[in-house]
Order: sequence, then structure tokens, then C-alpha cells
Amino acid sequence: MSRLDDIRATSSWKDLFEGQPQHLGIAILLSAGAMSLLVSPQDAPRLLGISSTGWAILSIALAVAHQIIVAFTFRLQLHRNLLSRWFGERDMAIWRIIFMPLLVARPLSLLMAAWADTTAITDYRAPEILLGTVLLGASVWALHSVIVHFTIPRALGGDHFRDEIASLPLVNEGVFKYTSNGMYGVAFLGFWGIALLSGSWNALVLALFQHCYIWVHMYCTESPDMRWIYGKS
Repeated sequence: MSRLDDIRATSSWKDLFEGQPQHLGIAILLSAGAMSLLVSPQDAPRLLGISSTGWAILSIALAVAHQIIVAFTFRLQLHRNLLSRWFGERDMAIWRIIFMPLLVARPLSLLMAAWADTTAITDYRAPEILLGTVLLGASVWALHSVIVHFTIPRALGGDHFRDEIASLPLVNEGVFKYTSNGMYGVAFLGFWGIALLSGSWNALVLALFQHCYIWVHMYCTESPDMRWIYGKS
């Protein structure tokens, strides 16, 4: 029996929800906190008919929807083999079609919120631009490492689908030479980079929310899944 088959034979329906009450509670608190920090001047401009605050709220909603969909898809696939039973060998292709637009929507909606925003972070643009460039550069390096060394199938959670992916060795090239969690720790610095380069307060709030919230996924969803798949956190 394969590793994933063994998980499906021994897990229960209760295991699908491990960490998810905490996920939902923290998501509500983070969303409320982020929205309370958004600024919307009375004369704020609109981009495609939506204010910066509107784009920011949409960005928060998309992030929450993205991570809830990922959490339940990962659990249903890991414990019940759902996508593979429904779609056969097309399971990961279908998952990519669902996952990627939601992932792209996160920085795109942040960028739209920044574009429509007129509230500055500080009056010191030069340091903001310098720090933003550094953070965006680090993010691009991390994303390059994910694509080239970690590979997209693994980044999509391929170890929930295929034993051969779950059996691959740890990656220790590119950003992963310096940190085992380059995606969450470094790639998400790009949100901060966009906010600082645009000088947008609302985008900075979104960057804080997005980076905090992705770690909620790490601790509430991915870490328990890794214990099932690899026997350790």
C-alpha cells in the first residue's frame, strides 16, 4: 500500500477539519482588523468604478476564499482522494485551473487598491522606493526558485495527489538553500514591495494582512498535512 493510500485507509472524516476552526476564527479576526485600518477619503478616486477601499476589501475576500478552497481541497484529496476519483489523471490539471487564477488575483487586487489610493504611507518616498525594490527583488528571486527548483506541481500541493511527488527529496537550491519556507517567508515580501513602491497606505495594510494570513494556512492546514504525509511538521 502506498503512503497516500495508507493515510486514506487510516484517517477519519474528523481529520478533514483539523485546524480549520482555528483557521476560520483567525481569518475573521485578521479580516476585521485589516478593514478597520483601511483609509477612504471622501474625495477618493475610483478605479473601474471601485475605490481603493473597495479593491482592498475585495482583495481580502479573494484571499480568504482562496485559502478556504485550498484547505478543503487539500484535505478532501489527502484523506478521500476526491479529485483523483472524480477526474482521474486530469486531477492536478483541474486543480491548477482553480488554484492559479485565485493566486494571481491576490497581488493583482492589491495593485489595484494601491493604484486608486491617495493616502501616503510616509512623506519619505526615497526610502520607501529603496526598501520596496529590495523586497520585490527578494520576492522575484523566491518565485524563480519555486518555479525552477521546487517546481509548480509541488507548489500546487502535488504531494497530496501523487506518491512520487511526496517521495521527492527536500530542495536546497535557490532561496531554499537559506530557508525551508521560501514561498511563505520570502515570496510574499512582494506584497510589501508593491505597497512601498506605490506609496499606498491601503496596500501596506493589505500586505500585512496577506503575509499574516498565508502563515495561518501554514500552521492550520499545511503543517498538519505534512505530519500525515511525512510523519513530521
